[in-house]
Amino acid sequence: MCGISASYLNLIEHNRRRIGGKLLVDIARTLDVDVAALSQGADQALIDEIRNAAESAGIAEAVEKAEELAGRFPDWARVLAEQSRRVTELEVALETLSDRLAHDPFLSASLHDVLTTAAAIRSTSAILAEEEDVDPAWQARFHRNLYEDSRRLADSSRALASYLDAAGDTSKIVLSPQEEFHAWLEEQAFHLAWVEEGAPDSEDHRQIAEAAALGSAAAQSLARAHVAQYRLDAGVMPKVRVLDILHDAGPDPARLSREFSVDYPAVFRRIAALADAAGFPSVGLAVCDGSGTLIFRKSAEGFPTPLFGAACPLWPLYQALSRPHAPIREVIELVGRIPRRFETFTFADSRPHDGFDGPQITRSHMLVLPAPDAGNHPRISPVGTSCRICPRTNCEARREPSVIGLVD
Repeated sequence: MCGISASYLNLIEHNRRRIGGKLLVDIARTLDVDVAALSQGADQALIDEIRNAAESAGIAEAVEKAEELAGRFPDWARVLAEQSRRVTELEVALETLSDRLAHDPFLSASLHDVLTTAAAIRSTSAILAEEEDVDPAWQARFHRNLYEDSRRLADSSRALASYLDAAGDTSKIVLSPQEEFHAWLEEQAFHLAWVEEGAPDSEDHRQIAEAAALGSAAAQSLARAHVAQYRLDAGVMPKVRVLDILHDAGPDPARLSREFSVDYPAVFRRIAALADAAGFPSVGLAVCDGSGTLIFRKSAEGFPTPLFGAACPLWPLYQALSRPHAPIREVIELVGRIPRRFETFTFADSRPHDGFDGPQITRSHMLVLPAPDAGNHPRISPVGTSCRICPRTNCEARREPSVIGLVD
């Protein structure tokens, strides 16, 4: 159609002949495209990324053919460039994490303090155990040293365990979209002020796009889904009416569910979002899917939710998975040197996926509140944060040994 031979066209397609002038115009007219689309070729930035990837792999031949690849297979070239960017990001994250574990001053100092204090306790204990005739004055001094060193060891160990479990400052190293999403929620204090103030839906896009914590497209997708759900909850349960009920009756999920004719998960989300504004700052919320993976976490004061790894399998959150659509109210006690009690409201819902023949999609929601007087709750369930830092002994649900001392 352009008046050239098939063999010459073959040379053009294999980047062995360059074209211009009238022939370029004829080809553009025949293909019904702009001349610029043919003359400018593949995006130069894309070609540069492919060349960089080839240079990183040490393949000189691939560097020379980067333009040809981008021109003949632009989609595959973009895939290759995206994979190269992802590999670079992962390498940076891995290096940052390795450097942090090796040189983190807090981690190093805490480990040194724990080991030094443990050695001092062992030495003092050996003297008291091996020496039968110890002067009473010295014995009292040794006992005082044991007490002070034990307290210091407990404090250092607790701080170290909390630091490791929370991964320190999530703004310094974020390895997954879920962590980015959680960091963003923490910045908002789990309260989307612009939604509560009645801003239009268009404001959602601006807030998410400008959020520094939401660096990846996946994290932004999680944020959009959360904002959409937040808007639905706020539309059904207006802030002013919810706050009136919370001030009048406290965080009572059953009353809110009856008042607004909504399910318990929606009530739990609304209480967690408005708890600070209602004067209940120590309200937590944990949500897991059918696999037990935490997909949402808002820690209550004194009841941390693990950032990495699995939580305690004895949490009512997981017990509810075997009892979908049955509300569960339970008082739990977080074991430790100073046990703390909490009142939990748990509800697991299940819905079919992809019609009647699809699998069931199950999620469990647990609202965590400070426990009132436990006199009306004869059964108090002991739980931990996670097996790795749980001091409880004789627990049949334990998955792995604890890294801290055990208590009865």
